Amino acid sequence: MIPQIDIIATTISGSIKDWGKVKQLVPLFKSHGEENVNLFSVDSHKDARTKACELVKSGAKIVISAGGSGTFNAVLEGSYDAGVDMSDFRLGFLRKGSADLIGKVLQMPDEVEAAVDVFVRSIRENKVVPCDVIRAESIGGGSPPRRFVGYGGAELFGDIPYFTENRFIKYYKGILSQLFGDLGPFFVGTNLAIARRSLAQLTGRKRRWKVIIDGIEAIEGCFQALMILNGDLGPNLPFARSVPLGSGDFWLFTIENRGTINLIRQLKHAWNASILDNPERWGFNSFCVKENLELIPDDGGTFPVNVDGSTMECREGVRFGIVYRVLLIGGGG
Repeated sequence: MIPQIDIIATTISGSIKDWGKVKQLVPLFKSHGEENVNLFSVDSHKDARTKACELVKSGAKIVISAGGSGTFNAVLEGSYDAGVDMSDFRLGFLRKGSADLIGKVLQMPDEVEAAVDVFVRSIRENKVVPCDVIRAESIGGGSPPRRFVGYGGAELFGDIPYFTENRFIKYYKGILSQLFGDLGPFFVGTNLAIARRSLAQLTGRKRRWKVIIDGIEAIEGCFQALMILNGDLGPNLPFARSVPLGSGDFWLFTIENRGTINLIRQLKHAWNASILDNPERWGFNSFCVKENLELIPDDGGTFPVNVDGSTMECREGVRFGIVYRVLLIGGGG
């Protein structure tokens, strides 16, 4: 029997079907003989972070996040806020949200019964996937630093959470996920971000970026998207192919700004990964980051950064670097 499992679930994330998963969790674990299971329902990512910190400070060693990527990263940050030794800490991802890329990489099933079965087996057999944690820091102050796994970015990628992460929008996300699958909200958010971005570029100048990798300027220009991945996130973001999540480095992918008309074609080829076959044609570049990455806008202003699905407001620039490694409970071992 596993000593103790603590589950932190957000009350609204994912499809309408997903909303009903939470109440099944404790009975399902008990059906596997696991009686020491605690379920904590929270209403926001902030509350999820606070609860994770409390649990880990009190000695929790196995915590499962039941929500989307925002919930998962809130639980991740809260766990490390506790400031205790995390060498034997394990973090799980129950897929109850939109996209859930890390959950898919960990080979966690979408059906709750199968997911609990995988969790029990993986925890008992100590199947884990090492994963690097990336820290994002605003160079000019403002928002506090954030830690995340999965993906992040700026420009178009920084705009998408505006349409996917406020509380009212979470209700329509549930409907979209139910109708179109877990990527439905992401694609709708992307289209809305493209529309707003296109209108803004008709009336304003394009922001130029200086990209500094490991202390050396790597590229400068105007970009439609700046995407950060800390490993292979599967077919939904198929750029860092075959790179383990715990490789010790991470990747930046850029798509040049060649106007709105070309943007649609660029994104089409990005989603199906054909952009990798002819990167020069579509203005696509890739960079491996060993130590740190800085994105510096020429206007020195404030801009949004995406940290695995939620927004971080940055000023003057943003700096990324790997700060530690977490052990994720993995279905594939």
